[in-house]
Amino acid sequence: MDFVHDQLAMGKKLRILTIVDTHSRFCPAADPRFTYRGEDVVQPLERVCACTGYPRTIRVDNGSEFISRDLDLWAYANDVTLDFSRPGKPTDNGFIEAFNSKLRAECLNAHWFLSLADAREKLEDWPRYYNEVRPHSAIGYNVPIALQNPGGAASTSP
Repeated sequence: MDFVHDQLAMGKKLRILTIVDTHSRFCPAADPRFTYRGEDVVQPLERVCACTGYPRTIRVDNGSEFISRDLDLWAYANDVTLDFSRPGKPTDNGFIEAFNSKLRAECLNAHWFLSLADAREKLEDWPRYYNEVRPHSAIGYNVPIALQNPGGAASTSP
């Protein structure tokens, strides 16, 4: 889990919470908002986990949203370990940094977001493409949905 930063066409800053399964490369959510607090991280996590189940561990950096009491309580209540990267070491979470680079190149740099609603719509479409159409070399040129749902079921994106 991490954040990507962008801005709307009118210049307002936008933060995008990205959630990715490092095994399957499946991205269940890319959640844009103007600001985030700990409780704002818990909401999309709970929505994702209701569909896919709770992970054993979530790798996060030391941002204030991730070291919040809200996320800590959610993790404790759901038996999830928060694995914090070392401060100032984004390479500790290199996979999400690589994912965020792909999101930037393939989606954020390709679109102007006119409003938060417009950003949400476009950021709902891109993970579907990423999960169901775009092959990934790290998983044998398969699509993430094939590893996430081996039976070939349709998207589980919330």
